Amino acid sequence: MVWTKIINRYFFVCLALLAMVSCTVTYKFNGASIDYEKTKTIQITPFPLRSAYTWAPMQSIFNNRLTDVFATQTKLIQVIRNGDLQIAGEITGYEQYNKSISADGLASQVQLKMTVNVRFVNNKNHTEDFERQFSATAEYDSSQQLTAVQEELVTQMVKDIVDQIFNATVANW
Repeated sequence: MVWTKIINRYFFVCLALLAMVSCTVTYKFNGASIDYEKTKTIQITPFPLRSAYTWAPMQSIFNNRLTDVFATQTKLIQVIRNGDLQIAGEITGYEQYNKSISADGLASQVQLKMTVNVRFVNNKNHTEDFERQFSATAEYDSSQQLTAVQEELVTQMVKDIVDQIFNATVANW
């Protein structure tokens, strides 16, 4: 009786160990699907402002966020030139539009839109190369001054656009 309990315990312990050793499951929460055996480096050229209407800090907010996302969510080494992956482009649009009109005929909501043109080159697989526009919008109440909400809205739009770029370049979505 005692021996059967000991044997059963060892059997279940061995079975559990065997199950843990034989099965390996990996999850990538960042969505990147990069073959690090072939692709090791990325070159991100700073994006200049080419929009008629601009806000100067927008350029550094965008460039910093873009390089930070690739640094934190991939194992790619950032290089100045000759990267396996190359991302370049420019901020081409920064506009505001009246989104909705109130009963008195004045704008009640204003929409801010940011557009970025991106050129992506994959030197390991040129079928993935593209040039594409990415954009994002954010709304604010017209009773507020743009200068009061601009940094928050630009940061929000930059995050959205950088996520779109990341997904289009290395996540293959």
